[in-house]
Amino acid sequence: MKKRSTKKLVLIGVLASVSAVLMFLEFPLWFAPDFYKMDFSEVPVLIGAFAYGPMAGVVIEAVKILVKTAITGSTTGGIGELANFLIGISLVIPASFIYMRRKTKKTAVLGLGVGVIVMVVVGTLLNAFVLLPVYALVYSTPENIVTVSDFVFFGSLVNPLVTNLTSFLMFAVAPFNLVKGIFTSVIVVLIYKQVSGLLKAEDSESV
Repeated sequence: MKKRSTKKLVLIGVLASVSAVLMFLEFPLWFAPDFYKMDFSEVPVLIGAFAYGPMAGVVIEAVKILVKTAITGSTTGGIGELANFLIGISLVIPASFIYMRRKTKKTAVLGLGVGVIVMVVVGTLLNAFVLLPVYALVYSTPENIVTVSDFVFFGSLVNPLVTNLTSFLMFAVAPFNLVKGIFTSVIVVLIYKQVSGLLKAEDSESV
């Protein structure tokens, strides 16, 4: 049991490291301002969560953020990193919780679908009531006061559907998390069967 636990911790560390590296391979989407960047760092997190359970996913997500922050630092006083963590686990926890109840491809797809919906809702609410107001405070100076409207303006420059905060959330923030969640989920479904053997998930009836 001790050897098995040690191996599990090592694999969780490896997945977290891979996830942190994937955070550097980020790119903007055409309908959202470039301070929202897409990456596939949740793929290793979901693989670990599917193999070892939701709490393992939470740990991998947290270590991923810590590793990335240790390398690059934070320009948002930790707010951006906290948001990344919360939005990430809003996908990982429901997806892995549903999958762990019965490890089949059907429940994996169902779990990922639910996870994507939760991620979109959580991401939209966090942006509306926490992230955008806090970012406005962080980036404001006595000489230059930043408001939420400034972020909406940047959104309108790349997306003509964005005219106010509501449309910014509907046509930039929500679609961004939806696209990220869908592409992440598709990759997980496609590769999990191959990597699950390496991770030695306990249930042989894996995806």
